Amino acid sequence: MTAAALRPARLGPRDVVRVGAVGLRTRPMRAFLSALGIAIGIAAMVAVVGVSASSRADLDRALAALGTNLLTVAPGSTLTGEKARLPFESEAMVARIAPVREVSAVGLLEDAKVYRTSRIPETDTKGIAAYATRTDLRAATGAALRSGTWLNSATASFPATVLGSTAARRLGIGHAGPDVQVLIGRTLFTVVGVLDPAPLAPELDSAALVGWPVAQARLGFDGHPTTIYTRSRDASVEQVRELLGATANPEAPNEVAVSRPSDALAARKAAGEAFTGLLLGLGAVALLVGGVGVANTMVISVLERRAEIGLRRSLGATRSQIRTQFLAESLLLSLLGGAGGALLGTLVTAVYALYQGWPVVILAWAVAGGMAATLVIGAVAGLYPAVRASRLSPTEALSAA
Repeated sequence: MTAAALRPARLGPRDVVRVGAVGLRTRPMRAFLSALGIAIGIAAMVAVVGVSASSRADLDRALAALGTNLLTVAPGSTLTGEKARLPFESEAMVARIAPVREVSAVGLLEDAKVYRTSRIPETDTKGIAAYATRTDLRAATGAALRSGTWLNSATASFPATVLGSTAARRLGIGHAGPDVQVLIGRTLFTVVGVLDPAPLAPELDSAALVGWPVAQARLGFDGHPTTIYTRSRDASVEQVRELLGATANPEAPNEVAVSRPSDALAARKAAGEAFTGLLLGLGAVALLVGGVGVANTMVISVLERRAEIGLRRSLGATRSQIRTQFLAESLLLSLLGGAGGALLGTLVTAVYALYQGWPVVILAWAVAGGMAATLVIGAVAGLYPAVRASRLSPTEALSAA
């Protein structure tokens, strides 16, 4: 008999997969439960990354639509800690800055409270503020109308108002109309429009906006703007930001607060990324627990299949082939869990993003990384059981069985 005939047969890739799947087929429920732990971890990681990416895509889309070139000017505090005031001419002076394209303003009417009717108690203001408003405010802030019309040169001189989205909801007003009125100060104003939420000017959401002339004539407005909104060329935003304080109030530039509303949205995005990191950590813990479950399953499988190991060894299987069999079984188990988890995570991302009205973003690197993580976990989890199985001698395995 030749040496080639005595040499044990080599296992090809198909043979490795076939013998590795034996344990999965014979104990399907145990295999399913073990793979489920891996699937939950991968699904959590894919879904967290996908939902976070979809949220960021929606935020980026909103910023692209609204623009990041909006700057606001508001009075700060005096040296004695009192509330400062912007000069009457501040709006016109800001408009003279060359890169500034649009300027508008509002003035807070501190003594004019807003009520649904005159029968509402004076203390029940519902947190709604009244503002004197320039007719070009919508263009500067990007606010959109939900219903009705915006203030124009005619209605700005008469008792007409546009309500922010939150203000309309608190007052129980669903839409604008000639028969819909609210009480501002002691004057009934007709609701001619209702706004959608204004992401870059959230103070407008809980506001009742009236024309600048009617505010001076009927609500005691002194004419001082409390917030000035400017739109500049994108390339010149930072330059304009540095000039606004001294331009709006040359005598006391330190009493002027300049802000960029889109920075608040960017901060929210950064906070969302930090929260995503936390959730990814939880997903990694779930993945680790799933790997421990796979390792436990493989150890028990080795103990229960000693007879099979002894028989195969008696028929000429080498230690390497036994080791390969159990390692392949562990890899297949983890791979099934990883594939199921990636599919589940993708589905959760798509459903949640569509429910929120976001664009669906599935990051290929997250899915590929999750699958790679399952293979690593499968290899680590199956290494010890595979080595232990390969070290069993035929006589020891058959006698223990």
